[in-house]
Amino acid sequence: MTVLEPSALAHVPFVSVANMMRLVNDVGVEAVITELADYIEADFRRWPEFDKIARVASHSHDGVIELMPVADAEYYGFKYVNGHPKNTREGFQTVTAFGVFASVGNGYPLLFTEMTLLTALRTAATSALVGRYLAPPNAKTMAMIGNGAQCEFQALAFRALCGIENVRLYDIDPDATEKATANLKTAGLNVTACQTAEAAVEGAQIITTCTADKQYATILNDNMVGAGIHINAIGGDCPGKTELHKDILTRSEIFVEYPPQTRIEGEIQQLEEDHPVTELWQVMTGDTAGRTDETQITLFDSVGFAIEDFSALRYLLDKTKGTDYAEMLDLLADPDDPRDLYGMLQRAGAGAPA
Repeated sequence: MTVLEPSALAHVPFVSVANMMRLVNDVGVEAVITELADYIEADFRRWPEFDKIARVASHSHDGVIELMPVADAEYYGFKYVNGHPKNTREGFQTVTAFGVFASVGNGYPLLFTEMTLLTALRTAATSALVGRYLAPPNAKTMAMIGNGAQCEFQALAFRALCGIENVRLYDIDPDATEKATANLKTAGLNVTACQTAEAAVEGAQIITTCTADKQYATILNDNMVGAGIHINAIGGDCPGKTELHKDILTRSEIFVEYPPQTRIEGEIQQLEEDHPVTELWQVMTGDTAGRTDETQITLFDSVGFAIEDFSALRYLLDKTKGTDYAEMLDLLADPDDPRDLYGMLQRAGAGAPA
């Protein structure tokens, strides 16, 4: 069979898991998170320029598969991501993802990449970026309830961007806490493993909740949250899943990414549809206030939005351009005559047995 060499237009830069790990280890986890946060903040500040929709979700008994698209005048990006809480019991990741970044002008992909690691990094970068605006000044201690795959990224992001020094850990699975404790101590943080969620929040100025089970749950009770706390609630990501008692919401100033999505998937699905929330992009542009006083309870009702993935893809495209972190993948058909796709197929098969 004749083998036709692909043209340059057939190639799309691809960042594999191995190369993503190499990039992050070469640059440094906290440096990558800090650089990602700059890209996310820049894109949030031009929020009205984006063509936005809530993610498209396909729910099943076992979990959810989602597509997260967004575009501006120049680029289009999307992420494929799943969420299956049962997966760890079967040897699979709870969350996996890949993404594509493309030119709006001709529709050609500019980058194809793993996004399991990149999502963990961008989620942490977004949380800590929001913490810059909403957390108490000079906060040094964060409680981390839920010590799974996202835990270490969150702790390192809040150290890099907000200056935390102490992390108090709790998970219903002691093995998860033991894993996170070892990893974060190695990274140089002061870590306290706690036996209960109540113990974890003692003395914390920031509380991060990040659990996996897709159900209405009460990870934080109202009496666990005192004045002046910032809550980074990142576990909510689908209808029917919450982590906070409703009374916490009514005491808090609530900040969200994209209200049409958050009202369906976030903590505020427990509230009336007209309950007031503040959009984070308006805080970042200075159009509205973030934290206003030391007694205020601020709540980032985070569900993850496609612009954050767009920013991460844009960052990765810039970071890998002209490097060996991306390898060329023969992904696109490119006939000599753009109208003759069939002819390309025939020529490739010339000489093959009938």
